[in-house]
Amino acid sequence: MNGISEASRWLQGSVKVEIYSDVVCPWCYIGHIRFARAVERYRAKGGEVEVELRPFQLDPSAESTGAPLLEWAAAKFGGVERAEQMFGHVTTTAAGDGLEMDFGHAVHANTFDAHRLVRLAGEQGKGEEALYRLFAAHFTDGLDVGSREVLAKIAAELGVEADLDGQDGVSAVREELSRARALGVGSVPLFLFEGQFAVSGAQPEDALFAALEEVAQRTGQAPAERAGGEACDDDGYCAV
Repeated sequence: MNGISEASRWLQGSVKVEIYSDVVCPWCYIGHIRFARAVERYRAKGGEVEVELRPFQLDPSAESTGAPLLEWAAAKFGGVERAEQMFGHVTTTAAGDGLEMDFGHAVHANTFDAHRLVRLAGEQGKGEEALYRLFAAHFTDGLDVGSREVLAKIAAELGVEADLDGQDGVSAVREELSRARALGVGSVPLFLFEGQFAVSGAQPEDALFAALEEVAQRTGQAPAERAGGEACDDDGYCAV
């Protein structure tokens, strides 16, 4: 983008936001919902937001075996009681945002192919729709989002062309995952405003709305520093 068009975009109150997330991260689901509401408010005031979805994998080595998520979490984080505490807190918070999460039926999955689907859907104008469908598939429907069969059905539902048995989207997703590591992204969700100012975690809607307004003012300053919102880190641990 040249300098003139960039300046014009800024004068129009347009903000570019890259959102790093994983489809099996509960705080990402919550964070996306809150951000969407903040964007709706911002646009109602005449502003504009350009959103780019970026992939992140909490557990790149995960095997999509259909194993229950609760069973995996109990083994990783010190027992069933600890896992239930972690998931119980998230479930309660999600309900407050109008989201239903059923960790009792959720499946531990590798999300690389799911990110490919989001990428390919984005190229067809349906990236956010695909992401939200994958969130619901994992957290509400108990589907294995690491299964190419499941992903193919979701793609068909959305009317998205995606050959996940081939190489579609593989290189692009690998490059973006490498970029996330290079940027030092260690937990998600992470909202990167104008490629410079990071806001981490599932921040309250008001905080995200304020960040949009502050960045749009173009003072050359980052949004006011905020305590990190609840997030999941690259060890798979989700805040409680």
